[in-house]
Amino acid sequence: MLVGWRRYGRSVNGYWVGDSGGRGFELVLNALRARLTNGTYEIGDRLPTQRDLANHFSVSRDTVQRVLKALAGEGWIESRQGSGTRVIMTQLIQFPTTKAAQPGRAVMLGSLISEAFEQPEITLDVYTLTSESLDAHVRVQAERIRAGEIAPQRIALRMLLPSEELELPYPRPKDPAYNEPMRQRLLGITRLHTMSLQGALRELRTDGLIHTVDIEIRHAPLAPTFKLYLFNGAEVLQGPYEVIERRIELDSGDEIEALDVLGFGATLTHYVKDDDPNSQGSVSVASMQSWFDSVWNLLST
Repeated sequence: MLVGWRRYGRSVNGYWVGDSGGRGFELVLNALRARLTNGTYEIGDRLPTQRDLANHFSVSRDTVQRVLKALAGEGWIESRQGSGTRVIMTQLIQFPTTKAAQPGRAVMLGSLISEAFEQPEITLDVYTLTSESLDAHVRVQAERIRAGEIAPQRIALRMLLPSEELELPYPRPKDPAYNEPMRQRLLGITRLHTMSLQGALRELRTDGLIHTVDIEIRHAPLAPTFKLYLFNGAEVLQGPYEVIERRIELDSGDEIEALDVLGFGATLTHYVKDDDPNSQGSVSVASMQSWFDSVWNLLST
């Protein structure tokens, strides 16, 4: 059994996971990334065997090997013969103001999103390069709602993405011949997870588990250099995208060298609004909310 995971036939956290349709690789990769950022795995933990992962996700061993290779290339894990695959990196969150981590409790993006979803009403403003990390974390919360662990009554999500026509500096192949396949890959990933995210939340409303779900997604002519989460008008998580060099597998199966950014692994800084309007936390939340609203209202479509 995989610690901390549920299995729903071929569906894991709401995803229909399998090799058919050519999306098994991306979905398994994102599922594992999510668990590396929500506290399921900590540095030094050993991942399940390739056989267990393949059985759990109903995919081939070859798909699992490709996923583990990608995670190793991103710096998450390290495999050693005879000792299995161990976690060597998790997502870091800095706390310059309040709400420091409790002893013995790992605070990660997943845990902060979990806390936000425990409120009766949730407002979430997000600025990001793609929607894949948010999709992964929201689907975990959707399963908590279906299990009766939490019962929010209203969810309002606004998400800002870069314009699809915008020429982005990353991800970008080193060989210009792959520019268009790389662009199509990024668009495919973004559209897949945007539709997945919308579907997960709207199904909760259709099934009567949430009274109100408001989702609006807009595009702005900006290349994201950082990602931003604003929770309930009171908390902000923000962090820069770190540019890295890594090998990327295209839909055609070709592996290419490219410039990419750390999304799931980006270090995030957490600020909380308090009773002092001049405190670092209050000023940070207010300024980032004003920035988001200005881009939303004046630049996005």
